[in-house]
Amino acid sequence: MKNVRIGALGLAVVLAAALAAAQAPAAGRGGRAGGAPAPAATTVTAPTSPVTGNAVTGKKLYYDYACYSCHGFNGETGARAFVPKWPANLATESSFIAFLRGRANLAPSQPSTGMPNYAADTLNDKQAKDIYAYIRTFKSNAPPADKIPTLNQILAGAQRPYKP
Repeated sequence: MKNVRIGALGLAVVLAAALAAAQAPAAGRGGRAGGAPAPAATTVTAPTSPVTGNAVTGKKLYYDYACYSCHGFNGETGARAFVPKWPANLATESSFIAFLRGRANLAPSQPSTGMPNYAADTLNDKQAKDIYAYIRTFKSNAPPADKIPTLNQILAGAQRPYKP
């Protein structure tokens, strides 16, 4: 295999593509058969509805049910991130539970990367409310792209003429 060198323009293109992918809405990231993007979900601002579950118990359940494997440890990483663009199914506790239950009777004809089904006998309402309470503690920690020093250094370096 040959060593490949890319110039400043090539590096800038690669970085721009990576930055664009990192800032793309979570709903559009992979997960669909044939590489088709997931349909855009309706998003809401950070939910403010009342929460009745226990966030401490919810944290344990979030890990026990491996929610972090798709949604990340804080809801803003992973293939199915939802912070800071909260989907409508997380707007209220009842919409979250309805989302979980609405999927419970759906058995896909082929395996998919979609969210698992959670019937009430698998994840009861109290547990779902606890997970929801924990999810509601998530806050966005990502800085704006222009405030990332290393990225700015790379982009500035990409603007300089390439000298082999």
